[in-house]
Amino acid sequence: MVDALQMLIEPTLETVYMTLVSAIFALILGFPFGALLCVTSEGNLTPNAAVNNALGRIVNALRSFPFIILVILVFPLSRLIVGTSIGASAAIVPLSVAAAPFVARVVESALKETSPDLILAAKAMGSTNAQIIFKVIIPEAYPALASGIALTIINIVGYSAMAGAIGGGGLGDLAIRYGYQRFRADVMLGAVAVIVVMVELIQYLGDKVVDHIMEKRGLR
Repeated sequence: MVDALQMLIEPTLETVYMTLVSAIFALILGFPFGALLCVTSEGNLTPNAAVNNALGRIVNALRSFPFIILVILVFPLSRLIVGTSIGASAAIVPLSVAAAPFVARVVESALKETSPDLILAAKAMGSTNAQIIFKVIIPEAYPALASGIALTIINIVGYSAMAGAIGGGGLGDLAIRYGYQRFRADVMLGAVAVIVVMVELIQYLGDKVVDHIMEKRGLR
């Protein structure tokens, strides 16, 4: 039992590392696309059906791509950026690419929750589109964005476990190589338990952030 617990330490740290860094890059990649999907949609700030449809199709195609196949396809990019296609650092590249379209849809949905009346009021006051986006739409969407980011991080935890099955490191790699292939049920169950705890903790923190924002606005 002690041996199994010791084996969990490094893979847990690797999973946390992969998850947090991938979440940051996924947000950097996905947020602009989500914002663009929102503002170019019908009835929004700068409606543009051609741009919106093209972006929507790209995002949908990437979201529907099987993650295991995506990891294999992105291996050359991982090798180019990190210098290797094996290990936790290499897994960050496909994890970020896989999570980015999910982030785009989360951001689009969150930003669309902003009341049209607020946008009209900002326009009436002479605000530019950029000012409306950064000072009205995004701040109003903070609760939905916080909830969506928590959901994104949880998805990345799941993706990281799958990446471990093909050399990505972390808890998934530990569960496959030591738990499954070496018939160590204690190691496999330990890896699963840590992942469950991580997911619960992320969801708890996300809910707390949302509650804090809502309380500051006097809505709770």
